Amino acid sequence: MAPPVPLLAVRESGGTSLFCGPPTCQEHAAFTRDPRASQYLTFSSDGSRLAWCNGKVVSVARTSDGSPVATLELPKTAMLRFSPLANILVTWQPYTKSGEAAQGDANLRLWELPGGGLLKGLFQKKADAWCPSWSQDEKMAVRMVSNELHFFEDNNFNVIANKLHVQKISNFELSPGAHPSKVCVYVPGSKGAPSFVRLLQYPHLAGPGAALASKSFFKADRVNMQWNNKASAVLVTASTEVDKSGASYYGEQTLHYLHVGGETAHVQLAKSGPIYDVAWSPNSSHFCVVYGFMPAKATVFNLKCDAVFDFGTGPRNAAYYSPQGHILVLAGFGNLRGQMEVWDIKKYKQVSKSQAADATHFSWCPDGEHVLTATCSPRLRVGNGFQVRHYTGGVEHAHQTPEGSELWEVRWQPFPDGTFPERPVRQQAAGPGGAQAAPAQAYRPPALRHLPAAPTSKLHEEEAPQNARSFDKPLSKAALKNQKKREARKAAKQESAAEPEPPSEPARVARDQSTETCDDPEMEKKLKNVKKKLKAIEELKEQQSCGKVLQKNQLEKLQKEQQLLDELKLLRVHQ
Repeated sequence: MAPPVPLLAVRESGGTSLFCGPPTCQEHAAFTRDPRASQYLTFSSDGSRLAWCNGKVVSVARTSDGSPVATLELPKTAMLRFSPLANILVTWQPYTKSGEAAQGDANLRLWELPGGGLLKGLFQKKADAWCPSWSQDEKMAVRMVSNELHFFEDNNFNVIANKLHVQKISNFELSPGAHPSKVCVYVPGSKGAPSFVRLLQYPHLAGPGAALASKSFFKADRVNMQWNNKASAVLVTASTEVDKSGASYYGEQTLHYLHVGGETAHVQLAKSGPIYDVAWSPNSSHFCVVYGFMPAKATVFNLKCDAVFDFGTGPRNAAYYSPQGHILVLAGFGNLRGQMEVWDIKKYKQVSKSQAADATHFSWCPDGEHVLTATCSPRLRVGNGFQVRHYTGGVEHAHQTPEGSELWEVRWQPFPDGTFPERPVRQQAAGPGGAQAAPAQAYRPPALRHLPAAPTSKLHEEEAPQNARSFDKPLSKAALKNQKKREARKAAKQESAAEPEPPSEPARVARDQSTETCDDPEMEKKLKNVKKKLKAIEELKEQQSCGKVLQKNQLEKLQKEQQLLDELKLLRVHQ
């Protein structure tokens, strides 16, 4: 049986519509376009239902044939969410307080599906963390009320089954998957005490030994917590609003790792600067971090927080794994030019490189073969539209929003895991005639084109990708020691077999240092000083050839090599 065709929900100022995905990319014939501008839309987790609110009613329809599931008269609704099994639709509207009810009106409502009967009305003043979180089987749900987490079982929101009270708790994240569920809670520091993150498993929430793992740290005004798909580990990005050192406009970020087995770590990053993005691989075996002052670095880490592969530096601020986890896209959107690098994550080989100018949105199609790039309002109010591309770079469909209208959101229909199998990774096709397009040249005025081109320089030197260590089979300490011994023996054999090369001038000078003498003590002192500097330069050149990054003062020493050689010749003349 062929896999289904993914759908695209499009929310524009001119209405809400459904498009079929590749290869047709046409409007869904069975879905009736809503001409009213929608404030919000969402799919159920299995993609079988679509809900949207248009400022008059909340509509729920089946994506297969567009038939209605429920219609709710809720004109003020601002946000929507389905429960994991689509048994409940959650609606939220801004909190208001009327004269009739002292507490105000319930603005968070849970509706039973199908039918749309009201299950429970709750109060939620803030839009942050507004929606309850469910386990995948809907056996348990949790929401934060003041400084407490309230747990409910079997969708019975009339009875609080359990509570977790942690002083000044400000955020939590429920693990994906089914029972037993785990919850990650964050408590900000105060009065000199550090902030901390704690992992707990429901229903064992309190008492000695309840915490599966705990990590404390300073410099955290807010955190972002990300579970992997297997619910075995959490990545915590801690951020401060202001970098007190003054090095970054974006504040300061640190990355921490917690495992349900109790292991914790501070992820060491090789370049200073902000952390732009952190992404878990769908198979939960590794994660990618994009970080550092531009051009930013991107590195893959394993579950021991060891660097596996370094993608070097480039104009990027985001990382996106394909749903199957076999492809990684490193991209630079927002204030960057929309460059996209596509990598085969198993071979760590670049597949393609393309550009989506002015893109404000990127997402993978569930088939793992196509990606979506879009220019949406309010980030950009001109040139709105979206493109469906193959990951090798070709644009298969482009939709331009009509003049005078705005594109607000484009969203892929989700599917259960395993719906689309992983396909072999293809390389980017060559241009016409099998040749790649020539790189763009800098513009030169006609009057200067007959003259030799001036040497060019880069503002930032970009680093090339490099394999940090074996990803599939990490070496133990003993194996790593034996590997180094083998490499040393191999290098010694190659050195003995190779023909001797004439030494460079600094090396020759260093070799002759012990044999060359002078009758004048002052002249001999100057000779020794120059030879000492040349010997140091030779050592720095050897370190540079082995891949070591030299400091600024060391690079300045290398630039003085010719000056020292000239000085040495002059001293020998007057010797």
